[in-house]
Amino acid sequence: MSGIEGLVKISELRKRILFVLMMLAVYRLGIHIPTPGIDGGALQQVFDNMKGTIFGVFNLFSGGALERFSIFALGVMPYISSSIIFQLLTVVWPYLHELQKEGEHGRKKITQYTRYGTVVLALVQGYGIAAGLEHYSNPSVVIEPGLAFRLMTMITLTTGTVFLMWIGEQMSERGIGNGISLVIYAGIAARIPQEIGSAFSLYRSGELSFLKILIFTAIIILTFFAIIFVERGSRRIPVQYAKRIVGRKVYGGQNTHLPLKVNTSGVIPPIFASSLIMFPATVANFFPSQFMQKISAQLAPGALLYEILFVSLIIFFCYFYTAVAFKTDDVADNLKKYGGFIPGIRPGKPTAEYIDYVLSRITLGGAVYISLICVLPTIFTQQLNVPFYFGGTSVLILVGVALDTVAQIETFLLSRNYEGFMKHTRLKGRTAYT
Repeated sequence: MSGIEGLVKISELRKRILFVLMMLAVYRLGIHIPTPGIDGGALQQVFDNMKGTIFGVFNLFSGGALERFSIFALGVMPYISSSIIFQLLTVVWPYLHELQKEGEHGRKKITQYTRYGTVVLALVQGYGIAAGLEHYSNPSVVIEPGLAFRLMTMITLTTGTVFLMWIGEQMSERGIGNGISLVIYAGIAARIPQEIGSAFSLYRSGELSFLKILIFTAIIILTFFAIIFVERGSRRIPVQYAKRIVGRKVYGGQNTHLPLKVNTSGVIPPIFASSLIMFPATVANFFPSQFMQKISAQLAPGALLYEILFVSLIIFFCYFYTAVAFKTDDVADNLKKYGGFIPGIRPGKPTAEYIDYVLSRITLGGAVYISLICVLPTIFTQQLNVPFYFGGTSVLILVGVALDTVAQIETFLLSRNYEGFMKHTRLKGRTAYT
């Protein structure tokens, strides 16, 4: 049975996909609900002058909510920033470190703290944006400046962020895929037709040559293929299981492997890195002083300081998230518990050290790959002077989230004896082997 037929016939999977689509529709509807007290026409002029800056990236991640200053203008970035803070605190704060070891209960408590942190960050960012918008006098963006406007904007934007956080968590629990990643994915994907239309409008007016469009299209296609190729790559460490005789039966003796993905952290590093850079860049943009404007210019995509910070943060989060998500000590203990061992490596601590050594080398390659994917297409686009704001980060998120979601759909299909969602993938249902 084909994958599409499986999607139709599995009631649980069909309901989950429909739930995700419904939640994304609610999100896209909220994008068009404006925050009160703002002159939309004046705000559009301000953002037209900010294209190519960090605001262009922020607006892309929010699906156009920022330039409309809708109730979802902050997007899920406060939630991501809060997640970063608490994941870092689990390493340095003993209380959270012990809480993380408590399993499901500890995870729920940390998630609860992350939600509280999201509210605090959203309130701070909401107030900062409201105060910054009041500085614009030509054109005047705020209709009635004052404390009432700032408080109303704080509450509105924070409520929108909390609602988006709830949507993301509901999609993760009752839908398919990672809800927060799907929200970011939907925001980026929704901007593609508009950006393509803008590029072709410039081509028709003669401001953009056909050759530049072809070169840019080739860059995007090559980036897609590179991401798919590397994301599906892994290092396989051979594992053998010793034979055990229980009564008259012999158990074990199999030869298998332990797969280590080249990019264990997925799309998390560029999202985290972008989120951290956006906060100081956002603050700098809303202050008219010359010093702040210089900082804002240096934190714009393509600037040297931005690229250095971006690559450094990507490499850091690649190692950090891999260390958090993949516990080498636990893997080594499980292998030893079930009689497995790596040929030539003693069980226990030597196995954990060997896996950690291999994983560190692979993570370095994965970090370099993500850095190149996120930086080079953006630089090439700017050199070509193409006003298209889908850089390597956006492409990586689009492809990475799509691959993860398809993999989860395949898991549902395989568990119910259906062929994979994509017929020619490595994963096949049981019928493929009979």
